Amino acid sequence: MKIQINQNQCGFLMKDGCFVKTLYSGTYHFLKALGYEVAVEDMEGPVVFNKVPREILLKEDQAFAQKVLYGVIPEGHMGILKKNGGIHKILTDTEYLYWNVWGRYEVELVDMRVPETAAQAGKACLSQIPLKYYKKIEIQPGEVGILYYDNQVVRELETGTYYYWVYSRDVLCRVVDLKIRPLEITGQEILTADRIGIRINLMCTYKVVEPRVMIETIKNLENQVYSCVQLIIREYIGKYRLDELLEQKEEISQFIFKRLKEAEKDYCIQFCGAGIKDIILPGEIRDIMNTVLVAEKKAQANVITRREEVASTRSLLNTARLMDENKTLYKLKEMECLERICAQVGNIQVGGGALLEQLKALVS
Repeated sequence: MKIQINQNQCGFLMKDGCFVKTLYSGTYHFLKALGYEVAVEDMEGPVVFNKVPREILLKEDQAFAQKVLYGVIPEGHMGILKKNGGIHKILTDTEYLYWNVWGRYEVELVDMRVPETAAQAGKACLSQIPLKYYKKIEIQPGEVGILYYDNQVVRELETGTYYYWVYSRDVLCRVVDLKIRPLEITGQEILTADRIGIRINLMCTYKVVEPRVMIETIKNLENQVYSCVQLIIREYIGKYRLDELLEQKEEISQFIFKRLKEAEKDYCIQFCGAGIKDIILPGEIRDIMNTVLVAEKKAQANVITRREEVASTRSLLNTARLMDENKTLYKLKEMECLERICAQVGNIQVGGGALLEQLKALVS
């Protein structure tokens, strides 16, 4: 049996299943009938030969031990295999054995027993590590995160990106939005003090101010805030008659907002504003209100008409009194009337008699 081993290869000589020695570049002859066999592999990457325990290879062949990189990864650690200075692979097995001939390999150990040390590995390294080994937490602007280890609060996280190992602890982060949120209460059917059913649309805004307490004490915050606002609307709207509601819409909105401010501590929030958006009347009441409105506007129009007529009559009376007292003014007024009449006449035929007398006759 002839064996040719190239310069970048290595051979493992076995006899009757037992390791004999390591063969390097060259030509070798062995009798297969005597139980010899040779396993040849390239000296690049991991050592594939596994018919003999690695400890025996390293112990019996010092030349082989100098050409490989061997190590054991301790419990709770992870190995980062670097080739020629760059990250090549993440090692998760207990031990590793790599050829260290043509490519220079080294292993950097990462301790996963402390969750916070994940960030020390670097973003480039973490991108190659499976997500089951660590947790990535992103906190956007306007948000805050509550960090838990094994369901126990650790601290609050501000805006940023965080990495935590999940080897020794269960890591959980609950993100709370601190931005102002709108809440619209629509179609609330309420009976007024005079037993008229109306529908109210209300709009309010709020924001969370105690995120940690809110998480620990309140479940489904939006639904609970909705119910709170709903009850306050019913509490206050039911005290007013329909006419009072329509006249005091802004005042009632202020009362509701004040009442909401008193209840905000119970929900770990802060109300920023509240107001009645719409008051929807039943069809029959709406028709009656429209009839009343039309009657009111007609009455107002009649009052304005009578006022103008009185003013016009008073002006005529004042003019007549002045003309009666001043003859010259009377003559001027007379000439003004004649001027308007002449403006409407196409032709004037002048016969015998004075022109002024003819005009007087025309006027009469």
